[in-house]
Parts: sequence; C-alpha cells; structure tokens
Amino acid sequence: MRTGAAAGHTGYFHEAIFFDSDEHLLAVVLPFLLGGVEAGEPAVVGFGQRNADLVRRALPPDSGVTFLPGGDVYVRPTAAIRSYRQLLASYVADGAQQIRIVGELPTAGLGSTWDWWARYESAINHAYDDFPLWSMCAYDTRIASEQVLEDVARTHPRVALPDGTHLPIGVYTEPRSYLTEPRPMLLDPVQRSAPMVELTDPTPAQARAAVYTADRGQLPADDVEDLVVAVSETVTNALRHGRPPMRMSIWSADDRIVVAVNDAGEGPADPFAGLLPATSGSPGGLGLWISYQSCNHVAMHRGPEGFTLRLTAGNPHFPV
Repeated sequence: MRTGAAAGHTGYFHEAIFFDSDEHLLAVVLPFLLGGVEAGEPAVVGFGQRNADLVRRALPPDSGVTFLPGGDVYVRPTAAIRSYRQLLASYVADGAQQIRIVGELPTAGLGSTWDWWARYESAINHAYDDFPLWSMCAYDTRIASEQVLEDVARTHPRVALPDGTHLPIGVYTEPRSYLTEPRPMLLDPVQRSAPMVELTDPTPAQARAAVYTADRGQLPADDVEDLVVAVSETVTNALRHGRPPMRMSIWSADDRIVVAVNDAGEGPADPFAGLLPATSGSPGGLGLWISYQSCNHVAMHRGPEGFTLRLTAGNPHFPV
C-alpha cells in the first residue's frame, strides 16, 4: 500500500521542489525521506555532493536513507532513464510497494544542454509510470534561469512545499504534447563560422570518414569513435526515413566536434525517440536512441527547412 501524498495513486507521482534556501530544501526533503523509511519504503537521494552532504548531516544517524554515488546517474538523459528503471525494477522485485527518490540535475545541465534535460523531465512521466514511484526533483531558484523554471513547471504535475502541502501545477503539459512542440535550436558558437566539412547526401561510410577528418586529437579516442557511430546512425536514418536533400556539416573546436545533419522530412514521429528504446514500428528510433547514448549532447529542431539533428562530442557547454 502506498503512503503519503501518493497514497491511492497508480504509477508515477512526479513532483518538483522550487527551493531558495537550504532550509527550504530540508523542510521538504527530510519529512519525505523519513516518512518513507518509517513506512518501510526505499528512500533514495540522488543529489550532487553539496546537497547530498547537507541532507546527510540533517538526517539522524543510521537513518536508512540510501545515497546514490554523486551525480553520476545524470551524465546523459538516456543513461539516467536506463539506470533508474533498473533501480526501480530491483526494488519492486524485492517487494517494494512504493519507492521514494529525491534528485537534482548537475548545475551544468541547467545551461546550454538544458533542452535535452527538459525532454528528459517530460519523458519520465511516461518512462517511469509502470513503477510505484514517488519522486521529487529539486531546482534551486537562485541558480536556474527563468526558462528552466518554466520548463520544470510544465514537466512536473505537482509541486511539494515546505509546509507539507502538495499542489497541482496548472501549466503541466502531457509528454506527447510537450515533446512535439517546435522549439528553436540554440547555435553552438562554433556554428557562427563556416563548417570545415559540408556534404550533400553522403553515404554512411563517407560520413564516418568526414568525422575522422575533423578530429584534431582534441578528444579522447573513445569519444571520437562514439561520435562516428552516432553520425553513421543519423545519416542512415536520414537516408532511409527522411526526404532529400540530406546535408551534413561538421565544425571542429579546441574542446568539441559538432555535427549537424539536416533533411527535408519531419523527423521521428515517436515523441520519446532518443530517450527511450525504439518501439516496433518507430522508423529510425533505434539510431536516435544510440546517438543519445553516444554523444555529450543531442539537439533536435523541426522547421520550414526540415528536421535537423545536431550531435556534439566533447564539451557541449557553450562558452560565455
């Protein structure tokens, strides 16, 4: 039987915490975690080091709360979904009737790569809905931008407050609607210069060779190989499922390689493409899912010019 605010709820009970002080954060998180322990439910913290230490110090000794190691789970959205689903499945297999998790994204994820983390926050409303999960996602309003906070409100059905209340968020948008909305793609500064490689309708082999050409030794070999795989999958998808012409552009900087692939089509029909494993009948879904796991950032854009997928290996955080 589920307890607390999620009592009687089936599936995922997803909340946000908009906090502006340590005291605010602890006022929400401590009762949430200790209430879970008291009810015999797994209570898990997925914070970065600072806030994890803050919560750890505030809990009683041997509280029974589990702390995930650092913020490693949030390296990439697809990896986070895969890791959490494995964790949730293990708790359910052990008989858990409800799992409580409080987590936060790394501060870097609130910057230039926020677009794919916003998609993550929306998609998990679907991805975790087959588990008895009650989770709270913490956002520091002193750090997060106005755009980030707007997206958080639209991707979380509820907000948890320090006085113990749990309120619906009126602007919450269902994932299938949110994920299909047109959004601008912020340009990486390196894209303001001419690309070092431009190809029209390249074969996957030509696309792979072009990535190797762009490698100036600035990235670890494994990162380059992962990008080669992602580009090959992306070009194959564009040739099979997109509309000609397909154009590929590559930029190379001191700390990253950026590849943009554009075709005249509309892109994948599956709103969860990239974040979740491809379902049967989802053209190109597997390739995009592989790309999300192989790159440090993936951005998508649908516009009058068609569908563009941008892949970044190396440092995806745009210089100021």
